[in-house]
Amino acid sequence: MNYVVGVDLGTSAVKVLLVSKTGQVVDEVSKDYPLYHDKPGYSEQDPEDWVKQTKCALKELTDRMDDPSLIEGLSLSGQMHGLVLLDENDQPLRRAILWNDTRTTAECREIEQNVGLERLYELTKNPALEGFTLPKLLWVKKHEPEIFKKAKVFLLPKDYVRYALAGDISMDFSDAAGTLLLNVAEKTWSEEMCEKNGIPRSLCPTLVGSDQQTGTILADVANETGLSTSCKVFAGGADNACGAIGAGILEDGLTLSSTGTSGVVLSYEATGDKDFQGQVHYFNHGDPSAFYTMGVTLAAGYSLSWFKDTFAKDISFEELITEAKASTVGAKGLLFSPYIVGERTPYPDSAIRASFIGMQANHTRGDFARAVIEGITFSLNESVEIFRRKGKHISKVVAIGGGAKSDLWLQMQADIFNADVVTLANEQGPGMGAAIIAAVGSGWYPTLADCAKDFVAYTKTYHPIQENVEKYQRIFELYQQIYPSTKQLNHDLAAFR
Repeated sequence: MNYVVGVDLGTSAVKVLLVSKTGQVVDEVSKDYPLYHDKPGYSEQDPEDWVKQTKCALKELTDRMDDPSLIEGLSLSGQMHGLVLLDENDQPLRRAILWNDTRTTAECREIEQNVGLERLYELTKNPALEGFTLPKLLWVKKHEPEIFKKAKVFLLPKDYVRYALAGDISMDFSDAAGTLLLNVAEKTWSEEMCEKNGIPRSLCPTLVGSDQQTGTILADVANETGLSTSCKVFAGGADNACGAIGAGILEDGLTLSSTGTSGVVLSYEATGDKDFQGQVHYFNHGDPSAFYTMGVTLAAGYSLSWFKDTFAKDISFEELITEAKASTVGAKGLLFSPYIVGERTPYPDSAIRASFIGMQANHTRGDFARAVIEGITFSLNESVEIFRRKGKHISKVVAIGGGAKSDLWLQMQADIFNADVVTLANEQGPGMGAAIIAAVGSGWYPTLADCAKDFVAYTKTYHPIQENVEKYQRIFELYQQIYPSTKQLNHDLAAFR
């Protein structure tokens, strides 16, 4: 039997999946690498660490195979937005500045002034946020001009690893959409965005489709990893785009709810002509003909883990969820806003902070835990409601991450989203999406959707309970009042943090 490999380059580790022609994950290996926080707000990694650990993971994978030459193709998923600057010899000029680096607030305001908000949304479909790539380019240009002068091209993290494996310098549309330099609807680099922000167009790499072959494994890499030089390498995609593919979000009506450290609500879009005015992210999909919209809750699972670490260290997560189950819909009149590290959607506000509203003497720890879980889900529902206001029909939500491991949370999502919520039989996230891209690129299937029908299976379905839906709709209206009511207070308190 032949195989493909999906490489998922995350922020803390790289994970490689060996997937068979029947869609089974046969083996997987993960290798971590360091993060560098030299100053407050800085977050960087050494691109060579990614390459070294990816090769080590591939070597460990092939060492456990009888015949590694049966691996036909490889594709990659990667953390978005990170800036990798290469010199004329295609070597990194500095560490990569990552998606969660927040040093570029001033540059974001400059972009808004240079382009204008309305035109920014028209061209890029997204607001200027610190995480995106263009603000990082402007920061290097301003603060490290000698390095900027030496730059020949910029890449995103997974594209640099792909270059190291196969020798090709290019970027797929789904990752390019997160740079603020791509005309998302037209799928071309925006000359206007480059010109108005003083970025040479020559710095932008060649654009390719996610399932486009960009080379084969280089001979020296084959010796290091055990892969064959005939193994095809495909462009791959951004982690969220690949996560959508790996969850089967490849047709209208399907939406993804992911509750990891952060939370993501992602919905398939057949066209790139909707105007969300920057309320949600609007990116090119790994499916070359499609797009996706996405809202982000900065502290989803992190809010719950913070609560447990602070107030329930003596019990397990399972016990805490059991306590939350003993509470009621609405946590007996207690509301929580999950803004413990600021918020992204629909409030891009780094100064806002979390609140418990409605505390009373008879509230138990279980009530507080339930309020936290409900608050996280209300935050995710902000994105769902934005999609619906733009005419989107959301009939089925695929739940992944920590929120998909609890019956309580899954039913809560069904009730608050007012949609069926389903779970995956084999949740492998972006790595599976990369493997599906490699399978299609290798000719196993004609389209990503065809492949996903075999590679992606759903198990449990949670239907909304109408009584709960009605209660949550009334509570959600109250939840939506928390941000405008506490914004100024939190901004004033920021001086004392």
